This record gives sequence, structure tokens and C-alpha cells, in this order.
Amino acid sequence: MDELANQTCVACRGGEPPMGDSEIRRMRAEVPEWAVEERDGIKRLERIFRFGDFNQALAFTNRVGEIAEAQGHHPALLTEWGRVTVTWWTHKIKGLHRNDFIMAAKSDELYAAASKAPARERQPQGP
Repeated sequence: MDELANQTCVACRGGEPPMGDSEIRRMRAEVPEWAVEERDGIKRLERIFRFGDFNQALAFTNRVGEIAEAQGHHPALLTEWGRVTVTWWTHKIKGLHRNDFIMAAKSDELYAAASKAPARERQPQGP
């Protein structure tokens, strides 16, 4: 996972085929906590991250948003009390691309870092 998380997303031009099942299985081994879900005929990577409260979940959502913006690759994010569901797929090709696995690994690293931080550091600070 570390190697994958250190990679950078490459621009997807569209017109590329989505990953096939064998390539998905191989890449998924690098991000084993993620499930492959299919909705509307589109395969997606999805994981639910758990937190102690809403503030921690929201802070994680914001950190995922920051890396998504920096990489130019954006997930679906559902933030609820104590959990965040992150779903990665490549809209242009209507399926999974290497970028999705890179971003899943980056999300895992953010979660690992958030889990190690003391509770007071995990909560956003007020004005």
C-alpha cells in the first residue's frame, strides 16, 4: 500500500477501457480493506471509515477532499455521525482505473494517521 499511496494520479483522457476483473483483483490486494461494488453497471471501490464522533468524521472528509483536489481525482463522500463512506471510480471511463487504487491507498494513509493522533488533535479547532 505504501508504494501505491506514494504515486500520483495521471490524467485520464477518457476512451480508455476500465480495468478488467483480473487487474482489479490484483490491484485490490494492495488495498484489502476496500470492496468492489457495482452500481448502475459501474464498478467502484468503496470503504467505510469509522470514527468516535461527527467532528472526527468531518475532519477526515475534509482531508480526503484536500488530497482529491490536489490529485485532480474526486470521490463520492458520505459523512455521517462516526463514519465516512468513500467511493472511488473514474467517471470518464465509467469504471475503475489505477488512479482509483492510488487514491484508495492515500485515503488509507490518512485514516491511519488520524487514528494515531490524540483525540484533541483530531478535532477541528474553532476560530
